Amino acid sequence: MTTHTEAEIASQPSCWQRAVENIPADALPQPGERVAVVGCGTSWFIAMAYATLREQAGLGETDAFAASEAPLGRSYDRVLALTRSGTTTEVLDLLGRVDARTTAITADPNTPVMTLADQVIVLDYADERSVVQTRFATTQLALLRASLGEDLTRAIADASEAVAAPLAAELVEAEQFSFLGAGWSVGLAQEAALKMREASRSWTEAYPAMEYRHGPISIAGPPAASPGCSAPRPRACASRSRPPAARSSRPRSTRWPS
Repeated sequence: MTTHTEAEIASQPSCWQRAVENIPADALPQPGERVAVVGCGTSWFIAMAYATLREQAGLGETDAFAASEAPLGRSYDRVLALTRSGTTTEVLDLLGRVDARTTAITADPNTPVMTLADQVIVLDYADERSVVQTRFATTQLALLRASLGEDLTRAIADASEAVAAPLAAELVEAEQFSFLGAGWSVGLAQEAALKMREASRSWTEAYPAMEYRHGPISIAGPPAASPGCSAPRPRACASRSRPPAARSSRPRSTRWPS
């Protein structure tokens, strides 16, 4: 029997397609605006990815903050708040205290965020019954990427293949996962690690790719994926880790999961 989570994960490509076909450009940050993007948990990690992409596109200074840690004293032209539920306490509190123009992206049109933000984008077709957020997060990122002028045709096709592909046995058997990213995918690496922790209570960690060698690589045990990563997408390093006392001091062999 298919669970709600499985169905929601499988529906991601179709949600992305719908998002890129309906971009509410007037409600999103405009070129040249100084923007703060805020959220909690998953939404914060999506904010990190978008902020990097927007700056790389040369569209304006863009910062990402956990809503609870956003510096209210800074001057921004717009605050973009990401909240699937529309009820996230820290996000609502922030929206009620900022002077900048505000836009929110949510899945539920019957929530407090509708009246607190100046403009609201509702992705109700990507809402979820699962507690663990999957398709809403990736759909709002697809929307934001498309708003920057990116062509997501290949990404949608790749996602369609990925959700249908069988999971490698070595990933099922692994005890520890490290997700590595570079550039905008540092946020995706953080989100991937969080998703694994939430969904399976796995031991997961996430790092910028080149930071993995500055200490975190010491937890890797065979078999493990190579930590080197300069690609824009996050990579997962999976290992059957042993307790520190049982590990050999010799260099560990590494390889990419197939």
